[in-house]
Amino acid sequence: MAVKACGNARWAFKVSEWRPSFEELKLACSCIQEEERRRLAKFVFRDDFDASIIGRLMMRKFVAEATGMDYDAIELARDEREKPFWRNSSGSDCHVDFNVSHQGDYCVLAGTVSGERDRKIGVDVMKMEYTGGKPLNEFFRLMTRNFSPSEWECIRSKKSDDGQIGAFMRHWCLKESYVKNVGVGITVDLQKISFSLGSKELSLESPTMDTKLFLNGELATDWKFEESLIDSQHCVAVSLLNIPANYAPLPFQRVSYQQLIDGAKPLAQIDEIYCHNIQRKEYKS
Repeated sequence: MAVKACGNARWAFKVSEWRPSFEELKLACSCIQEEERRRLAKFVFRDDFDASIIGRLMMRKFVAEATGMDYDAIELARDEREKPFWRNSSGSDCHVDFNVSHQGDYCVLAGTVSGERDRKIGVDVMKMEYTGGKPLNEFFRLMTRNFSPSEWECIRSKKSDDGQIGAFMRHWCLKESYVKNVGVGITVDLQKISFSLGSKELSLESPTMDTKLFLNGELATDWKFEESLIDSQHCVAVSLLNIPANYAPLPFQRVSYQQLIDGAKPLAQIDEIYCHNIQRKEYKS
């Protein structure tokens, strides 16, 4: 089955189950730009490298599928805020925006294609578990300044630890999707970015869009958020700016390595020494 962008894309790749062969690794590394290879080589752990190279392959695949441009002609870059973008898009009659995130077991991509230059997108995925070691109340105390009073009220209203962790991760996922969209990072005052959840529970099949964003206490009507589950342990949020009134949310589609590499063209000769050095990196678990 081919991956099709069709104007918008929501893709999820389960990185924790991917252990590429040496041949797969060589092909993947040859299908990304040289500056990306240099950046990825700095990762200490193989898990981080694998998730990041999948993110690069997702971005290239999306631009190729969305625009029809030759795979090896696509140039990706990062803006001054480190958000990836399609660099050689001049002359295109469509605006392409995309964002990737990886955490827990997954790497995800959200992409959009439209005629509107101010259409923006951001995405974040979170595993709904707490592994911090400290008691949950102590962890929440340390995180106090990252959520508004109303958000904390929602999180603490859950009757179980698992419920509170799930609500915490859902709020955090929303905030990350927003700040990644605007490119400000989480150094901003996150208490001024406050979410009011609509649906109490998230679904695997049907994304919800009834959560509201308040910026400095004011309802931000030009922002919409898709929320869903990828599986029972991972929530995902997509932030959307300036979408049409009749917009319909999209569920995430699970994709494979073969789907991502289908139609790919190497950008450079295979560097076996580079790949051997990557193979020497250890997995965290």
